[in-house]
Amino acid sequence: MPDDLKSEQETQIPTNLRLLLLVEEIAKAGTPLKPMQLADALGLPKPTIHRLLQTAEAEGFLQRDLDGRSYGPGPRLRQIAVHTMSSERLRTGRLAILKAVAEEIGETCNLATPDCEGMTYLDRVETKWPLRIQLPIGTQVPFHCTASGKMYLSTLRERTLEAVLSSMPLDALTEQTITTPTALRKELSDTRERGYSQDDQEFMSGMSALAVPVNDNAGRLIATLSVHAPDQRHSAANLVQFLATLKTAAEKLSDLHGS
Repeated sequence: MPDDLKSEQETQIPTNLRLLLLVEEIAKAGTPLKPMQLADALGLPKPTIHRLLQTAEAEGFLQRDLDGRSYGPGPRLRQIAVHTMSSERLRTGRLAILKAVAEEIGETCNLATPDCEGMTYLDRVETKWPLRIQLPIGTQVPFHCTASGKMYLSTLRERTLEAVLSSMPLDALTEQTITTPTALRKELSDTRERGYSQDDQEFMSGMSALAVPVNDNAGRLIATLSVHAPDQRHSAANLVQFLATLKTAAEKLSDLHGS
């Protein structure tokens, strides 16, 4: 865009809206953006874009990507997303969907969102069985050994996934935990191909889980819907019988958050 047109458009964007529009553009993209991309998208001069990025980064709303030049959502922006998803209207609808799934399957259902170091439980509906595994709302669980975490990892871009695997400790929480990057890559490839993930006593001995993605309107994962159960009632292989129920509920959750 020519400089004179950029200057004209800049005057049309109120000063107090520029930072919000920049953050919105990065959130919509779903992948980190470079300053030049933002300048073209918003029609603002590069010096203005750099100044806005510096402010947003300093305040924690954005953070630099691994290449040091691109910017993606920072911790404060991710918290805004979580708080937005926790609004009363959305949560009422979510809990109704989760309750229907829990009653149909007869096991605990969870909705989890990705954070910096693991998956955080946003909502859950407990099974009525006296024998159950309790993981309260707000609990953060590892990426590499949970159904929800592996579902999320399987959606990452290859470069991002490699960076995560090279820096993430693959601690053995049980005898079943996958602890090598090679084995985890294979598991994530299988997860990507079949569209669901499993936890076969990898996070907790005696507990298995099944997870599916909850996507936004652009098909990007915003959360995972999972069911977990003690092995006395369901093995990892046995939980697959509930896949259709989970997928239907995940579509309803996607529609709820896209409305």
